[in-house]
Amino acid sequence: MAHEFLVKDIAFQAGLSIATVDRVLNERPGVRKQTEKRVRAAIGELEKQQAGVEIQGRKFGIDIIMEAPDRFTHTVRDAFESESLTFLPTVFRSRFHFAESMRPQEIVQRLDRVRLRGTDGVVLKAPDVPEISAAVTRLEQSGIAVVTLVTDLPNAPRTAYAGADNRAAGETAAYLIGERFAGQPATVLATLSSSRFRGEEEREIGFRRTLRDRYPSIGIVEISEGLGRDDATGVLAAAALANNPDINAVYSIGGGNRAVLAAFSTAGRACAIFVAHDLDAGNLEFLRNGQIHFILHHDLKADVRTAFRAIMGRRSALTGHGVARLSVVEVITPYNIPPSDH
Repeated sequence: MAHEFLVKDIAFQAGLSIATVDRVLNERPGVRKQTEKRVRAAIGELEKQQAGVEIQGRKFGIDIIMEAPDRFTHTVRDAFESESLTFLPTVFRSRFHFAESMRPQEIVQRLDRVRLRGTDGVVLKAPDVPEISAAVTRLEQSGIAVVTLVTDLPNAPRTAYAGADNRAAGETAAYLIGERFAGQPATVLATLSSSRFRGEEEREIGFRRTLRDRYPSIGIVEISEGLGRDDATGVLAAAALANNPDINAVYSIGGGNRAVLAAFSTAGRACAIFVAHDLDAGNLEFLRNGQIHFILHHDLKADVRTAFRAIMGRRSALTGHGVARLSVVEVITPYNIPPSDH
Protein backbone atom coordinates (compact mmCIF):
# COMPACT_ATOMS: atom_id res chain seq x y z
CA MET A 1 0.00 0.00 0.00
CA ALA A 2 2.00 2.99 -1.28
CA HIS A 3 2.13 6.06 0.94
CA GLU A 4 4.50 8.73 2.23
CA PHE A 5 3.28 9.10 5.78
CA LEU A 6 4.56 7.89 9.13
CA VAL A 7 2.79 4.83 10.49
CA LYS A 8 1.93 6.73 13.67
CA ASP A 9 0.22 9.47 11.61
CA ILE A 10 -1.82 6.93 9.68
CA ALA A 11 -2.73 5.19 12.94
CA PHE A 12 -3.87 8.50 14.45
CA GLN A 13 -5.96 9.33 11.39
CA ALA A 14 -7.54 5.87 11.27
CA GLY A 15 -8.12 5.56 15.01
CA LEU A 16 -6.21 2.28 15.09
CA SER A 17 -3.11 1.05 16.89
CA ILE A 18 0.31 1.38 15.24
CA ALA A 19 0.63 -2.41 15.28
CA THR A 20 -2.65 -2.86 13.41
CA VAL A 21 -1.72 -0.29 10.77
CA ASP A 22 1.71 -1.89 10.34
CA ARG A 23 0.02 -5.25 9.81
CA VAL A 24 -2.23 -3.76 7.10
CA LEU A 25 0.59 -1.90 5.33
CA ASN A 26 2.75 -5.01 5.20
CA GLU A 27 -0.19 -7.17 4.07
CA ARG A 28 0.11 -9.62 6.94
CA PRO A 29 -2.71 -12.15 7.41
CA GLY A 30 -5.51 -11.84 9.91
CA VAL A 31 -6.66 -8.34 8.98
CA ARG A 32 -10.36 -7.66 8.44
CA LYS A 33 -11.48 -5.98 5.23
CA GLN A 34 -13.11 -3.20 7.24
CA THR A 35 -9.80 -2.46 8.97
CA GLU A 36 -7.98 -2.33 5.65
CA LYS A 37 -10.62 0.12 4.34
CA ARG A 38 -10.08 2.36 7.36
CA VAL A 39 -6.35 2.47 6.73
CA ARG A 40 -6.84 3.26 3.04
CA ALA A 41 -9.34 5.98 3.93
CA ALA A 42 -6.89 7.44 6.47
CA ILE A 43 -4.13 7.60 3.86
CA GLY A 44 -6.55 9.28 1.47
CA GLU A 45 -7.45 11.88 4.09
CA LEU A 46 -3.76 12.58 4.76
CA GLU A 47 -3.09 12.97 1.05
CA LYS A 48 -5.92 15.51 0.72
CA GLN A 49 -4.69 17.41 3.75
CA GLN A 50 -1.18 17.61 2.44
CA ALA A 51 -2.29 18.39 -1.12
CA GLY A 52 1.26 18.97 -2.26
CA VAL A 53 1.77 21.88 0.14
CA GLU A 54 5.02 22.18 2.08
CA ILE A 55 3.87 21.97 5.68
CA GLN A 56 5.84 24.14 8.08
CA GLY A 57 3.25 25.23 10.69
CA ARG A 58 1.89 23.55 13.76
CA LYS A 59 -0.23 20.43 13.33
CA PHE A 60 -3.50 19.81 15.15
CA GLY A 61 -5.30 16.49 15.09
CA ILE A 62 -9.01 16.91 15.78
CA ASP A 63 -12.03 14.61 15.91
CA ILE A 64 -15.45 15.58 14.56
CA ILE A 65 -18.20 13.45 16.09
CA MET A 66 -21.73 13.93 14.80
CA GLU A 67 -25.14 12.30 14.80
CA ALA A 68 -26.79 13.77 11.72
CA PRO A 69 -28.27 12.78 8.32
CA ASP A 70 -25.77 12.02 5.58
CA ARG A 71 -26.75 15.08 3.56
CA PHE A 72 -25.67 17.33 6.44
CA THR A 73 -22.48 15.46 7.35
CA HIS A 74 -21.36 15.67 3.70
CA THR A 75 -21.68 19.45 3.94
CA VAL A 76 -19.81 19.47 7.25
CA ARG A 77 -16.95 17.37 5.84
CA ASP A 78 -16.60 19.72 2.87
CA ALA A 79 -16.52 22.74 5.20
CA PHE A 80 -13.78 21.28 7.41
CA GLU A 81 -11.67 20.21 4.44
CA SER A 82 -11.95 23.54 2.63
CA GLU A 83 -11.51 25.79 5.68
CA SER A 84 -8.45 23.91 6.91
CA LEU A 85 -6.59 25.25 3.87
CA THR A 86 -7.21 28.83 5.02
CA PHE A 87 -5.16 28.20 8.17
CA LEU A 88 -1.95 27.12 6.43
CA PRO A 89 0.85 26.79 7.42
CA THR A 90 -1.04 25.61 10.52
CA VAL A 91 -2.43 22.17 9.67
CA PHE A 92 -5.66 20.61 10.92
CA ARG A 93 -5.95 16.87 10.42
CA SER A 94 -9.59 16.00 10.84
CA ARG A 95 -10.98 12.59 11.63
CA PHE A 96 -14.69 12.18 11.02
CA HIS A 97 -16.98 10.01 13.14
CA PHE A 98 -20.40 10.33 11.50
CA ALA A 99 -23.60 8.32 11.85
CA GLU A 100 -27.23 9.05 11.05
CA SER A 101 -28.29 7.50 14.33
CA MET A 102 -26.29 6.75 17.48
CA ARG A 103 -27.45 5.84 20.95
CA PRO A 104 -26.11 8.23 23.60
CA GLN A 105 -23.96 5.44 25.02
CA GLU A 106 -22.31 4.93 21.63
CA ILE A 107 -21.43 8.63 21.49
CA VAL A 108 -20.06 8.43 25.04
CA GLN A 109 -17.90 5.45 24.06
CA ARG A 110 -16.51 7.35 21.07
CA LEU A 111 -15.75 10.39 23.21
CA ASP A 112 -14.01 8.27 25.84
CA ARG A 113 -11.96 6.42 23.22
CA VAL A 114 -10.85 9.73 21.71
CA ARG A 115 -9.91 11.02 25.16
CA LEU A 116 -7.85 7.95 26.01
CA ARG A 117 -6.15 7.86 22.61
CA GLY A 118 -5.43 11.58 22.61
CA THR A 119 -6.49 14.48 20.39
CA ASP A 120 -6.03 18.24 20.17
CA GLY A 121 -9.74 18.92 20.14
CA VAL A 122 -13.23 17.52 19.60
CA VAL A 123 -16.01 19.11 17.55
CA LEU A 124 -19.31 17.62 18.63
CA LYS A 125 -22.93 17.57 17.44
CA ALA A 126 -24.83 15.39 19.87
CA PRO A 127 -28.02 15.20 21.96
CA ASP A 128 -28.17 17.22 25.16
CA VAL A 129 -28.35 14.35 27.65
CA PRO A 130 -26.51 13.96 31.00
CA GLU A 131 -24.24 11.08 29.99
CA ILE A 132 -22.87 12.98 27.00
CA SER A 133 -22.35 16.10 29.10
CA ALA A 134 -20.41 13.95 31.58
CA ALA A 135 -18.18 12.62 28.79
CA VAL A 136 -17.52 16.19 27.64
CA THR A 137 -16.56 17.07 31.21
CA ARG A 138 -14.02 14.24 31.24
CA LEU A 139 -12.50 15.51 27.98
CA GLU A 140 -12.23 19.08 29.24
CA GLN A 141 -10.74 17.94 32.54
CA SER A 142 -8.11 16.08 30.51
CA GLY A 143 -7.16 19.33 28.78
CA ILE A 144 -8.95 18.53 25.52
CA ALA A 145 -11.05 21.31 24.00
CA VAL A 146 -14.63 20.44 23.05
CA VAL A 147 -16.51 22.71 20.63
CA THR A 148 -20.21 22.05 20.17
CA LEU A 149 -21.36 22.62 16.59
CA VAL A 150 -24.85 23.92 15.57
CA THR A 151 -26.48 22.43 18.68
CA ASP A 152 -25.17 23.21 22.15
CA LEU A 153 -24.60 21.36 25.41
CA PRO A 154 -25.01 24.31 27.79
CA ASN A 155 -24.76 22.17 30.93
CA ALA A 156 -21.34 20.82 29.94
CA PRO A 157 -18.07 22.77 30.39
CA ARG A 158 -17.35 22.94 26.66
CA THR A 159 -14.70 25.34 25.39
CA ALA A 160 -17.04 27.00 22.88
CA TYR A 161 -20.27 26.74 20.93
CA ALA A 162 -20.05 27.45 17.19
CA GLY A 163 -23.34 27.96 15.42
CA ALA A 164 -26.38 30.14 14.98
CA ASP A 165 -28.69 31.61 17.59
CA ASN A 166 -31.28 28.86 17.24
CA ARG A 167 -33.96 30.65 19.24
CA ALA A 168 -33.68 33.68 16.94
CA ALA A 169 -33.92 31.34 13.95
CA GLY A 170 -37.20 29.93 15.25
CA GLU A 171 -38.53 33.44 15.87
CA THR A 172 -37.60 34.38 12.31
CA ALA A 173 -39.48 31.37 10.93
CA ALA A 174 -42.55 32.38 12.94
CA TYR A 175 -42.37 35.92 11.57
CA LEU A 176 -42.12 34.73 7.94
CA ILE A 177 -45.07 32.36 8.33
CA GLY A 178 -47.15 34.74 10.44
CA GLU A 179 -46.80 37.60 7.97
CA ARG A 180 -47.69 35.27 5.10
CA PHE A 181 -51.12 34.58 6.58
CA ALA A 182 -51.75 38.18 7.75
CA GLY A 183 -53.96 37.27 10.68
CA GLN A 184 -55.85 34.47 8.90
CA PRO A 185 -56.12 31.05 10.58
CA ALA A 186 -53.47 28.52 9.59
CA THR A 187 -51.86 25.33 10.92
CA VAL A 188 -48.13 24.71 10.68
CA LEU A 189 -46.50 21.30 10.58
CA ALA A 190 -43.32 21.69 12.69
CA THR A 191 -40.88 18.86 12.02
CA LEU A 192 -38.06 18.01 14.44
CA SER A 193 -35.49 15.31 13.87
CA SER A 194 -35.39 14.64 17.63
CA SER A 195 -36.35 16.46 20.79
CA ARG A 196 -32.99 15.43 22.28
CA PHE A 197 -31.09 18.13 20.37
CA ARG A 198 -30.88 21.43 22.24
CA GLY A 199 -30.55 23.42 19.01
CA GLU A 200 -33.85 22.08 17.64
CA GLU A 201 -35.54 22.60 21.00
CA GLU A 202 -34.37 26.23 20.99
CA ARG A 203 -35.75 26.73 17.46
CA GLU A 204 -39.11 25.30 18.52
CA ILE A 205 -39.25 27.48 21.66
CA GLY A 206 -38.60 30.63 19.65
CA PHE A 207 -41.12 29.59 17.01
CA ARG A 208 -43.92 28.77 19.45
CA ARG A 209 -43.37 31.87 21.56
CA THR A 210 -43.47 34.24 18.60
CA LEU A 211 -46.58 32.63 17.12
CA ARG A 212 -48.30 32.78 20.51
CA ASP A 213 -47.39 36.42 21.09
CA ARG A 214 -47.86 37.85 17.58
CA TYR A 215 -49.93 35.38 15.53
CA PRO A 216 -52.35 33.58 17.88
CA SER A 217 -54.60 32.45 15.01
CA ILE A 218 -51.87 30.07 13.78
CA GLY A 219 -51.76 26.57 15.28
CA ILE A 220 -48.94 24.03 15.38
CA VAL A 221 -48.83 20.28 14.81
CA GLU A 222 -45.46 18.82 15.79
CA ILE A 223 -43.78 15.62 14.63
CA SER A 224 -40.49 14.37 16.02
CA GLU A 225 -38.03 11.46 16.17
CA GLY A 226 -37.75 10.96 12.41
CA LEU A 227 -34.03 11.72 12.88
CA GLY A 228 -34.06 13.87 9.73
CA ARG A 229 -34.27 10.74 7.57
CA ASP A 230 -36.72 10.67 4.70
CA ASP A 231 -38.20 7.25 5.42
CA ALA A 232 -39.14 7.83 9.06
CA THR A 233 -40.02 11.51 8.59
CA GLY A 234 -42.28 10.68 5.64
CA VAL A 235 -44.34 8.25 7.71
CA LEU A 236 -44.76 10.82 10.48
CA ALA A 237 -45.67 13.61 8.04
CA ALA A 238 -48.24 11.46 6.23
CA ALA A 239 -49.92 10.55 9.52
CA ALA A 240 -49.98 14.20 10.64
CA LEU A 241 -51.60 15.30 7.36
CA ALA A 242 -54.18 12.52 7.56
CA ASN A 243 -55.13 13.48 11.12
CA ASN A 244 -55.03 17.26 10.64
CA PRO A 245 -56.84 18.47 7.50
CA ASP A 246 -56.05 22.11 8.32
CA ILE A 247 -52.26 21.83 7.96
CA ASN A 248 -51.21 24.24 5.21
CA ALA A 249 -47.67 25.30 6.14
CA VAL A 250 -44.38 23.76 7.24
CA TYR A 251 -41.52 24.82 9.48
CA SER A 252 -38.84 22.19 8.97
CA ILE A 253 -36.70 22.36 12.10
CA GLY A 254 -34.90 19.06 11.61
CA GLY A 255 -34.91 18.13 7.92
CA GLY A 256 -36.42 15.28 5.94
CA ASN A 257 -37.88 17.85 3.55
CA ARG A 258 -38.09 15.61 0.50
CA ALA A 259 -40.32 13.24 2.42
CA VAL A 260 -42.49 16.03 3.83
CA LEU A 261 -43.06 17.47 0.35
CA ALA A 262 -43.87 13.99 -0.97
CA ALA A 263 -46.42 13.53 1.82
CA PHE A 264 -48.20 16.74 0.78
CA SER A 265 -48.18 15.63 -2.84
CA THR A 266 -49.51 12.15 -2.05
CA ALA A 267 -52.29 13.66 0.05
CA GLY A 268 -53.17 16.12 -2.72
CA ARG A 269 -52.61 18.99 -0.30
CA ALA A 270 -51.09 22.44 -0.93
CA CYS A 271 -48.41 23.98 1.26
CA ALA A 272 -48.80 27.77 1.31
CA ILE A 273 -45.38 28.40 2.85
CA PHE A 274 -42.45 26.10 3.63
CA VAL A 275 -39.56 27.37 5.76
CA ALA A 276 -36.48 25.15 6.14
CA HIS A 277 -32.91 25.21 7.43
CA ASP A 278 -29.55 24.63 5.68
CA LEU A 279 -28.36 25.20 2.13
CA ASP A 280 -27.71 21.60 1.16
CA ALA A 281 -28.12 20.45 -2.43
CA GLY A 282 -31.62 19.07 -1.91
CA ASN A 283 -32.94 22.22 -0.25
CA LEU A 284 -31.44 24.40 -2.97
CA GLU A 285 -33.28 22.35 -5.58
CA PHE A 286 -36.58 22.80 -3.73
CA LEU A 287 -35.93 26.52 -3.23
CA ARG A 288 -35.31 27.06 -6.93
CA ASN A 289 -38.43 25.19 -8.01
CA GLY A 290 -40.66 26.94 -5.48
CA GLN A 291 -41.44 24.02 -3.19
CA ILE A 292 -39.47 25.60 -0.34
CA HIS A 293 -40.05 29.33 0.02
CA PHE A 294 -37.38 30.40 2.54
CA ILE A 295 -34.21 28.79 3.86
CA LEU A 296 -32.76 29.96 7.16
CA HIS A 297 -29.04 29.82 6.59
CA HIS A 298 -25.94 30.44 8.63
CA ASP A 299 -22.38 30.18 7.38
CA LEU A 300 -21.18 26.72 8.38
CA LYS A 301 -17.68 27.57 7.18
CA ALA A 302 -17.59 30.45 9.65
CA ASP A 303 -18.58 27.98 12.37
CA VAL A 304 -15.71 25.71 11.34
CA ARG A 305 -13.27 28.62 11.56
CA THR A 306 -14.63 29.38 15.02
CA ALA A 307 -14.03 25.77 16.03
CA PHE A 308 -10.46 25.83 14.72
CA ARG A 309 -9.67 29.07 16.55
CA ALA A 310 -11.19 27.82 19.79
CA ILE A 311 -9.05 24.67 19.68
CA MET A 312 -5.93 26.65 18.84
CA GLY A 313 -6.70 29.13 21.60
CA ARG A 314 -7.23 26.41 24.18
CA ARG A 315 -3.85 24.90 23.36
CA SER A 316 -2.31 28.36 23.75
CA ALA A 317 -4.32 29.11 26.92
CA LEU A 318 -5.76 32.18 25.21
CA THR A 319 -9.45 31.45 25.68
CA GLY A 320 -11.66 30.36 28.51
CA HIS A 321 -14.51 27.91 28.90
CA GLY A 322 -18.12 28.53 28.04
CA VAL A 323 -17.68 30.82 25.04
CA ALA A 324 -20.59 31.04 22.59
CA ARG A 325 -19.82 32.48 19.15
CA LEU A 326 -23.07 32.96 17.28
CA SER A 327 -23.18 33.14 13.50
CA VAL A 328 -25.75 35.32 11.76
CA VAL A 329 -29.04 33.78 10.54
CA GLU A 330 -29.80 34.79 6.94
CA VAL A 331 -33.12 34.46 5.12
CA ILE A 332 -32.39 32.95 1.69
CA THR A 333 -34.81 33.20 -1.23
CA PRO A 334 -34.34 32.11 -4.86
CA TYR A 335 -33.01 35.63 -5.52
CA ASN A 336 -30.18 35.88 -2.97
CA ILE A 337 -28.56 32.43 -2.97
CA PRO A 338 -24.91 32.85 -1.92
CA PRO A 339 -22.59 32.57 -4.95
CA SER A 340 -20.74 29.51 -3.67
CA ASP A 341 -24.03 27.61 -3.51
CA HIS A 342 -25.29 28.34 -7.06
